[in-house]
Amino acid sequence: MSTGFFGDITKIKYEGPDSTNPLAFRHYNADEIVAGKRMEDHLRFAVAYWHTFTWPGGDPFGGQTFERPWFSDTMDAAKLKADVAFEFFSLLGTPFYCFHDADVRPEGNSFAENTRNLNEIVDHFEKKQAETGVKLLWGTANLFSHRRYMSGASTNPDPDVFAFSAATVKTCLDATKRLGGANYVLWGGREGYETLLNTDLSRELDQMGRFLNLVVEYKYKIGFEGTILIEPKPQEPTKHQYDYDVATVYAFLQRHGLEKEVKVNIEQGHAILAGHSFEHELAMANAFGIFGSIDMNRNDYQSGWDTDQFPNNVPEMALAYYHVLAGGGFQNGGTNFDSKLRRQSLDPADLLIGHIGGIDCCARGLKAAAKMIEDGALSKPLSDRYSKWDSPSAQKMLRGELKLDDIAALVERDNINPQPKSGRQEYLENVVNRYV
Repeated sequence: MSTGFFGDITKIKYEGPDSTNPLAFRHYNADEIVAGKRMEDHLRFAVAYWHTFTWPGGDPFGGQTFERPWFSDTMDAAKLKADVAFEFFSLLGTPFYCFHDADVRPEGNSFAENTRNLNEIVDHFEKKQAETGVKLLWGTANLFSHRRYMSGASTNPDPDVFAFSAATVKTCLDATKRLGGANYVLWGGREGYETLLNTDLSRELDQMGRFLNLVVEYKYKIGFEGTILIEPKPQEPTKHQYDYDVATVYAFLQRHGLEKEVKVNIEQGHAILAGHSFEHELAMANAFGIFGSIDMNRNDYQSGWDTDQFPNNVPEMALAYYHVLAGGGFQNGGTNFDSKLRRQSLDPADLLIGHIGGIDCCARGLKAAAKMIEDGALSKPLSDRYSKWDSPSAQKMLRGELKLDDIAALVERDNINPQPKSGRQEYLENVVNRYV
């Protein structure tokens, strides 16, 4: 049933690369087979509820620019927002969506009221999912926007805030299970500190570890079969985030015995803020065995903050999906557009156009990545570069069968005098560009 918000716009269709229609896909054909799977099944696109339907168009220097008919803090408005959201998912043809609790329900005067509001919306979501066939990729709790979280959630110096946060996560994990969510994300927006003058690092990290263990324990108690994910987040809003990047998260998981229980949801914009590339973070997650899902966006490289723009750089997407595919592809995870319009893009059609462009960009990147893997374009040079490690003596070093003095004797006996070989970076960069 149409809400009227999108006027006479009809379902977005694939029209091919020659189309000039801004409300059509040029490269994303959901049923096209890429590397043995439908493109839709590879990419598993999801729409971010918060940026798409909740963000008012503000920035650090100005307030709301968007006017939406559901912008009021009532249950009726929340249900209208849900109706528009599911109409949007259906128009766009994305199979999934993602939400925080605060995106979908009004803030109440107590935990009990928040829970009642959330459960009422979950009832509504169940009906909308049944009507449209759209599914939940992941749910999460907003433990950062309300003033109670100004000093963190699980890392807060006040145990009452820890308790309120834990109770909130319980309700959101319950909601995610009810809605058949494939994952649950812990987004530690304020799990960090501003100054060491008022921070006990050891205490806060232990609190965070206990909190995450509580979540994993409850997952098993209720029989939630999805994956628990952490989203690494550097710098903003707190100066020193405890979940800075994939490597930091993995070290934290190891310390608390959770490296087999929790995976990561990696955002491109966060990778850039951490001083990494997106493909670096994806490769690290594969190396540690904790890759789960991605939030797809880009930053403005001339701004030092997370601008959450829709992706439009095909070579970047090709390298990202190369590592996704090289790691075996998505299991429970997917591609969530954690992207928002620019504050001057006011029209309802802009919401669709932004997502269409991002989806097409990802589709081109996926196809380039799949072809590179099929051709061995990067894997063969990589294998050749490390091929000497397959020799018996090299393997003995790795297995610990040769001690330091044994290795020294080997070098002297065989007169080993290695000469450097080219890493061929420019050649490999040119190879990638041939595919995009």
